[in-house]
This record gives sequence, structure tokens and C-alpha cells, in this order.
Amino acid sequence: MPLKRVVITGRGAVSPFGLGVQPLLEGIWAGRSAIRAMPEWARIDGLKSLLAAPVPDFADKELLPRSLRRTMGPMAKYATLAALEAVKDAGIDQSLLATGTIGVAVGSTTGSPSAYEDFYRTFLPAETIGGIRSGEFFKIMGHSCAANICLALGIHGEQWSPVSACASSSQAIGLGYLLIQAGRQRAMLCGGADEVHHSVTGVFDVVRAASLQNDNPAATPRPFDAERDGVVCGGGGGIILLESYESARERGARIYGEIIGFGNVNDSEHIANPHEGSMARAMLNAMDESKISPAEVDYVNAHATATLLGDPAEAAAIAKVVGASVPTSSFKGHIGHTLGAAAALETIVLLEMLQRQEIIPTLNLANPDPECAVANLVRKIEKRALTTVLKNNFALGGVNAALVLRRLTP
Repeated sequence: MPLKRVVITGRGAVSPFGLGVQPLLEGIWAGRSAIRAMPEWARIDGLKSLLAAPVPDFADKELLPRSLRRTMGPMAKYATLAALEAVKDAGIDQSLLATGTIGVAVGSTTGSPSAYEDFYRTFLPAETIGGIRSGEFFKIMGHSCAANICLALGIHGEQWSPVSACASSSQAIGLGYLLIQAGRQRAMLCGGADEVHHSVTGVFDVVRAASLQNDNPAATPRPFDAERDGVVCGGGGGIILLESYESARERGARIYGEIIGFGNVNDSEHIANPHEGSMARAMLNAMDESKISPAEVDYVNAHATATLLGDPAEAAAIAKVVGASVPTSSFKGHIGHTLGAAAALETIVLLEMLQRQEIIPTLNLANPDPECAVANLVRKIEKRALTTVLKNNFALGGVNAALVLRRLTP
């Protein structure tokens, strides 16, 4: 039985630039930074990084009924609103959502950090569960985003929830691609979400990987730059609707692009430090599945989070796999590292790049590190013929994932 082709027909976003895909694209193309200082975190003893890219406040009560909100932390709200936008964008109606032929693969780093904090602030002082509401567990379970999307949209298909930190939504997209290829599902809502919280930034602070540029938020993070000093965490949710090509054609759906390869490998060298060889294997596996050569890759969207070790390792892996001339950039300078949402939000930007035939540069890249300059680092918007692009996402714990996307020409 031949494998089915998999295309993208819907996009939905909640990002540090606000609600919806349009604010995300406008912010990125305008070259704006969504990073801001978090002075309220100064109360946390030992926390050195007081920076983040949070989702701006919005009236969730006007967008989601209480019956749904009661089991959602902020990240599940982001994921659900992004899923609703993606479904509308794809032109999928409720009758199709309820058939069981549409599933969900949506990941995150953990359950809601703010809900965890609320839970343990209530529980620990007197070690009592009195006063803890019944909906709280559903905010902190690892598959909170996926479960709440299914509930909100009435989905009866397969539910999956990769929990792999920074690679969560890359694995979710790859999983959706594989399920549709195999004919198990007609379509999949895929992506991820995460929320800004001091405990999340604290993890990167503890491992000395967080940016400390507290006095100049707009100038950090600085992927590939000689003056980079670490990650800035962001929040949001990104969802794309994947669908078999035959289903999309049957419905007359608009097609943003096609997924033609997925690489997903483990690095057992170190639980935290990146490894160039594993990054390269993920890219090569994705390209092998796509049956493309390095000469056919028009652009690489790097994971590049502005860490001292990660950026040069990835740049070297990119140069090794596709050569030193392929344009490469990262979007982390614009929206920070949105963790579980990163691959999905960045893929939405990639799809727009394919439509506009333009490459978005790395924001804050003023002085490329010679160790990173082995790759062709883009520093201004470039008009380019873009057909096939490679998208990287890597995570602590040894996860290395890569996707190959292709523009469908008329």
C-alpha cells in the first residue's frame, strides 16, 4: 500500500506578538522583538535571568466558556485557541471533526507550570488537598493541551502528546505526518504550547544557559552572535492542520505546503550538551526520507537558541549536511524560545516564507561568531526562490528532530 502524501491546510497561533497568525507574521516581518524585562521575578532568590517573551494578556472569558476554562492552564488555552484558528483556516466543519478521522498530536514540556505552583502552594503548607478544585489536575497533566483541544473541538480520533521539551511540537508534527502517511487518520491537528513562568526560566538559569541581558531585553537572545549569552524563554501555542493530499484536493482546500520528510534521532552522548553528529543524523534522515540531495535544500531554519554550545554545534552540522552556502537563520531573536510551541510557531513562519519567497534573518545577529559562520547566516530579509526547506528542533535529553517541507507549485 503506497504511503499517502501529507500537506498543511490550516494554521493557528498564539504567540508573544498576540492572538492569531497575523500578529505573529506582522511582528516577524517587521523585525520586532517580543522580549521584555520581568522585574516581578526579582523576588525569586538566585534567579539571575529576568527576561521572557510572554503572551500578552487577553480576555479568555470572552473566547472560551467556563466549562472549558476550568480544566485549562494558560498553555492549554493557547493551544485550544490556536487549534480553533487552524480548523477555521482549513475550512473543517464540526461534522468532519466528529467522524474519528481527525486526530490530535500536541505536545508541551510539562503541564501548566503556573497550575503546578498554585497546586503545591495550597498542598504543601499543611499537606492538605482541602481547597484544591477538581479541575486542577487536568491543568497539570502532561497531555493537558491535547486533551483540552479534543474536548473543546469534539474530536474522536487519535490523541497523542509528545512531552519532549523544545522538540515537543516537532515530534508532534512528525507523528501526525506518519499517522496520515499510514492511513490511520485523514487529518491531524499538530503542534505544541508552553507558558512563561519563572520556574521554566530557572531551569535554564541553573544550567547556565539563560540570557542575563536584563537591562537590554530587545537585544537578546542573539543566535549565532559572538556576544550571545543564552536562552530567553517565550510562551504561546502553535497548531497546524495536516491532511492527506487526496483529502485536501477533495475538499478544495488551500494548501500551504507539503511535509516530505521527518528525522528523529537520539543523542546518548550527554543529557544536556548538544552533539553535532546527532543533529546531522536527524537532518540526513529527514532528507533521505524525502529523497532529496543537499543541493535541493534552499534554506535551513535553525533551532539556534543562542547558547554557547548549541549554536556552533548546529552551524557545524548544517554545513556538514548541506554545505556552507545554504541560507540559514533562526527566529528565536524575535519571539524567544517558546519551547513546546517552538517548532509549530516557527513552521507557520516558514510556510509564509514559502508563500512570499522571502527569507527572514536572525534578529540581533550583529557580529557572527566565527565558529557559527561556517553556515551561511542570513542578516537581512532576502528574496529567494524557495521550494524545499529544512527545519531543525533539538531538546535537552538528547532529542534531535528535523522536518523537510516543500512548496507546492501550481
